Amino acid sequence: MASGVNAQGNIILLVAVATSLLAVTQAATVVVGGSENWRYGYNYTEWAANNAPFYFEDTLVFKYKATPAHSVYLLPNLWSYLTCDFSKAKLLANPSQGQGNGFKFVLNQWRVFYFASAEGNDCKDGMMKLIIVPWPRA
Repeated sequence: MASGVNAQGNIILLVAVATSLLAVTQAATVVVGGSENWRYGYNYTEWAANNAPFYFEDTLVFKYKATPAHSVYLLPNLWSYLTCDFSKAKLLANPSQGQGNGFKFVLNQWRVFYFASAEGNDCKDGMMKLIIVPWPRA
């Protein structure tokens, strides 16, 4: 009978360990800018450095108000990011899509993601741009 109790204890321990490992490896949902959200004049480079690392399947949430207008674009390369060139960028979220629960973007590739807002001077003067490189989970 003691071996039956010991086996049950081992199963409970195994389930507890497996559950804790799953909790560690689950994708996170991260609000870009934290409580500051996606807004003009905030340093997203510093925010990203302080909140890294980001992982595959993490979800970034861009929250912003309709006025003043902001957007979320995916820029194709570092040069476009540095110069705020949106000519080959892909619109991910227009000015109204960041309201409420915000616009969600899943980091589903191993690549560098360049995000920026194209409204007014958001990118050039307002620092509304962000680089994210997701890593695989251990």
